[in-house]
Amino acid sequence: MSEILLVLIAGIAAGALNSVGGGGTFVALPALVAVGLSPVTANASSTIALVPGAVASGWVYRRELAPLGATSTTSLTAVSVVGGGIGAALLLTLPAASFDAAVPWLLAFATAVLAFGRRLSRAVSSALGRRLDMSPRAVLVGQFLLALYGGYFGGAVGIMMFALWGIGLGLDAAVSNPMRVTQIAAINLSAAALLLVASDALNAPLVLAAMFVGALAGGFSGAHFARRLSARVLRSIILTTAVTMTVLYFVRG
Repeated sequence: MSEILLVLIAGIAAGALNSVGGGGTFVALPALVAVGLSPVTANASSTIALVPGAVASGWVYRRELAPLGATSTTSLTAVSVVGGGIGAALLLTLPAASFDAAVPWLLAFATAVLAFGRRLSRAVSSALGRRLDMSPRAVLVGQFLLALYGGYFGGAVGIMMFALWGIGLGLDAAVSNPMRVTQIAAINLSAAALLLVASDALNAPLVLAAMFVGALAGGFSGAHFARRLSARVLRSIILTTAVTMTVLYFVRG
């Protein structure tokens, strides 16, 4: 299988996963590293290439977009844009060796959130006897931190949004998914704008283009078929991929 075909398939899978429940980074980043990109360049390329898939998914979900309680959608999106840009700046500013060393741990953290986030949400709500009912300010602070993480790395950031909104606002994942997709698009757009001009992602234009096209196709089709897929099966696939890639990165490190 040629490198371009591998990246194209990975882009389709990543775009589809992100549109439905998250986890696209677990596919995109390893595929880009496998074809010879450094971890930092691969992460930058992944962020840039996954933008069209996120935007396409957001377009599909546009009529189902619902605000997060009393939190303004405009304010939430503005926070996502700012946080995503700062996260991307950290990716470019911090030494590449730091990111190389952090990748396995970031993957492990994201995998743990994916595996245990729902249980944690239920445990917190059960201990309190109610949901947290976060204020709009608290939601915005939490979203900024997630956007910062999303701009820097991005693995499972959508799943973390589900966890934050579920614990703090009592929102069901199905209800908040359109907003999650929209905010991921905002984070990625902001980060990608900086990474396009300041990273060396454009040094591999064919690889970037293949991931770009694949993510667009996967994001658009994945959003359309989201309601027909089994959430349990999809979650199992994402979790299996996440665990496998995390283990491989620790072995590689």
